[in-house]
Amino acid sequence: MKRLLVCLALSFAAAMPARADLLSLGALSAYLNGLTTAEGSFTQINADGTVATGDIYLHRPGRIRFDYEGGELIVIAGGQQVAIFDGRSNTPPEQYPLAQTPLNLILARNVDLAASGKVVGHAFDGIATRVTAQDPDRPEIGTIELVFTGDPIELRQWIITDSTGSQTTLVLGNMVQGARLSASLFNITQEIASRARD
Repeated sequence: MKRLLVCLALSFAAAMPARADLLSLGALSAYLNGLTTAEGSFTQINADGTVATGDIYLHRPGRIRFDYEGGELIVIAGGQQVAIFDGRSNTPPEQYPLAQTPLNLILARNVDLAASGKVVGHAFDGIATRVTAQDPDRPEIGTIELVFTGDPIELRQWIITDSTGSQTTLVLGNMVQGARLSASLFNITQEIASRARD
């Protein structure tokens, strides 16, 4: 496990410029607002140290999909809801309002990181700019720490800390912007109906 984390850290650092500066909240907000569609791969490091990989599809505003390797787990945000589909279970997916998750901060129609009370941390660590944000109206739902590199600006990873303090890190890789993505990827109702037919 430690070896995998070291390899991830080294590959992350190798992909970054040798020197960068603190990126402004305005520039980061503009980048996120301009990020309409993207697809690629991800590596997820869970709070218990387990690691999962898969493919990610992003269609802002409001839509994201995580297809985990093996096909048993899918997470979809769409229609202002987040649904977790577990292929090992015969029960309906767990669903939560998107507004009650930290992901809503980057999936919002208009991202404004400079808005009062939204950013609780903004620093440059020598390699990347790290922004920790929360919903000022719902601080109890947790935070999301976004990690950006510059020249050009890219979102490299995020760390979600939930209400219990548990952290989940997601490292992005091979993200291709401007992808044409089918609306069905983010349709929770359609995914439920498809699974009922299988």
